[in-house]
Amino acid sequence: MERKNAWKKYSKEQKEAVFAFGEDYKKFISDCKTERECVTELTAQAKAAGFEDLREVIAAGRAVKTGDKLYAVNMEKMLCLFVIGRQPLENGMNILGAHIDSPRLDLKQVPLYEDTEMAMLDTHYYGGVKKYQWVALPLALHGVIVKKDGTKVVVNIGDKEDDPVFGISDLLVHLASEQLEKKASKVIEGENLDILVGSIPFASEEEKEKSKETVKTNVLNILKEQYNIEEDDFLSAEIEVVPAGKARDYGLDRSMIMGYGHDDRVCAYPSFAAVLEAGVCEKTSACLLVDKEEVGSVGATGMHSKFFAYMVAELFEAMGITSQVKFNRCMANSKVLSSDVSAAYDPLYASVMEKRNCAYFGNGLVFNKYTGSRGKSGSNDANPEYMAELRRIMDDNHVSFQTSELGKVDQGGGGTIAYILANYNMSVIDSGVAVLNMHAPWEIISKADLYEAKSGYTAFLKEA
Repeated sequence: MERKNAWKKYSKEQKEAVFAFGEDYKKFISDCKTERECVTELTAQAKAAGFEDLREVIAAGRAVKTGDKLYAVNMEKMLCLFVIGRQPLENGMNILGAHIDSPRLDLKQVPLYEDTEMAMLDTHYYGGVKKYQWVALPLALHGVIVKKDGTKVVVNIGDKEDDPVFGISDLLVHLASEQLEKKASKVIEGENLDILVGSIPFASEEEKEKSKETVKTNVLNILKEQYNIEEDDFLSAEIEVVPAGKARDYGLDRSMIMGYGHDDRVCAYPSFAAVLEAGVCEKTSACLLVDKEEVGSVGATGMHSKFFAYMVAELFEAMGITSQVKFNRCMANSKVLSSDVSAAYDPLYASVMEKRNCAYFGNGLVFNKYTGSRGKSGSNDANPEYMAELRRIMDDNHVSFQTSELGKVDQGGGGTIAYILANYNMSVIDSGVAVLNMHAPWEIISKADLYEAKSGYTAFLKEA
């Protein structure tokens, strides 16, 4: 079975639209490298598009009605959007779900130390990473530091043109004979992923007498001067170490985008854009952007959190409906595209892929009927009736799509948030965009696939 390359169908005007949406997306992932930054930016865009804070609507005692556009933020790292449809809410919602966390390094709670007059920051990697990919790269620090009085200090160093960058050193090849004999998982150990941040000793003679760690003291003085923070403020900080630099066009034809965090912001951004583009539909549209997927969807801001269900319950009450049965019907009648990335076929690593059942660049939105690993373990296996409905919607709206599995059966696999939403008895399938270099500091996607994802998500909201 052959799926046609989406680039072949575009008119000149359509190709311009593909590239224009690619520019919007490049700016988004260049500016938003953490979950908090994603939520802050998308909330601002939602407000500009007329969305109102659900909590403020509830506090004002206003009734929720058809056409209302509402959002809810959870702990600055999780965002829900709702556009109330024409049908009763108990008939279900059409939901686009994606995650906005990405593999990275996090600073430990006591990160700063000095060794041989070099100031370092200790890290703990987050999510599935190949540790050796993070050395000898320009890195940036993004996040927040919260002081004891509640003051929140935003940190963003390394991405502005005149910012310094940071990095993790690698062993020179001249001395690496033993290192090169190690397994890839051991070439760089997790405890050696420490960031070099300074090498100038503090100049004060008084300080020299007080402490031997004069380089660390100098770094602390810089932090005090620029951010008014003390060393113990790191105890209540959330600082992420991410690749420094903007997303870039990739390839002579500029058909691809190289950037940090395509997994899964390449699905989150078109999901958000689709909700804005679709407007008021028959069923209520929802966009659910969550944290912590890369570490099991746990915690108050992960998909296992009850926050989304709580917000749906708030919608019911704001409509004057307090029936638990109607809430249950709403959840069970809902349909979901659990949007997460899929592995793009790479001719350099063909041995792990099965050509008839994998995703290809330029072939459009990807549907994974199931994910999991080795016997579908841990997967949500979508019903064929639901898949048939989605095929019809995509074909009727001229959306290019393809189906895929995540590599050969015995090679590994992966999971998404799909199975968690399926616990409500919703119809759920994994969908998304194919990615090369998945989980590397710099990943690659096709602009055509990004555009077809937005088109497919919009059609789903209107017609499912």
